[in-house]
Amino acid sequence: MQDGQVLAMERYGSAQELDSSLLFDRYGEISKAIVASTGVPTSEIAQLLRQKGLYVLEMTSQTPVPIGNDYLSPESLGVDRLAAAVGAADIAGDRDCLVVDFGTAITIDLVQGGVYKGGNISPGVELRFKALHDYTARLPKCEATDEVLDFGGNTVQAIEQGVMQGIAHEIEGYILKIYADNVNLLIIFTGGDAKYFVKRIKNTIFAKYDLVVCGLNRILEYNAKTE
Repeated sequence: MQDGQVLAMERYGSAQELDSSLLFDRYGEISKAIVASTGVPTSEIAQLLRQKGLYVLEMTSQTPVPIGNDYLSPESLGVDRLAAAVGAADIAGDRDCLVVDFGTAITIDLVQGGVYKGGNISPGVELRFKALHDYTARLPKCEATDEVLDFGGNTVQAIEQGVMQGIAHEIEGYILKIYADNVNLLIIFTGGDAKYFVKRIKNTIFAKYDLVVCGLNRILEYNAKTE
């Protein structure tokens, strides 16, 4: 990242693929890195990056972040959710913000007064479609759609609109409830499926699809300055 903007994103299947890539030749000015994971160990990647001479921060539940954290079990809070909250707080400035991350699961998190207050988790788009198909005898497997209908005219449309409109109404419910107490709230959508809901939900929405990456970068810079 540079000046708060993501310059490039690349994907590798393993530390070996990263090591054999031309990443460090293309971006020779890299001096710092943050390694974060919601499941797999990070030590192998961190060691590889340190061997390249980089300052490396391995993010854990104990890593200092530039916002407060009121979560009752911080050790169980996904680093992606916390990073998104940090990125949102950086964007929002003095405003409170509600972060909706449309990934495998949908997470709805509140940052208030510069403090992460907590959030909720529900099944994401693909999980809902898969559950309807896997746990019924005859319903087909459907996919996300941009089409907006009040009611489906056939079974496929009924499933598509049931899932997509159901999620939209779910998020609208959160927004209306929090808006009642805070009209200055900033709402930020992120995650791979966010694009389907920016137009469906009739509120002022700020879409930041790389919010987690921006938050991780902010955490990296925050910790690098203190060492």
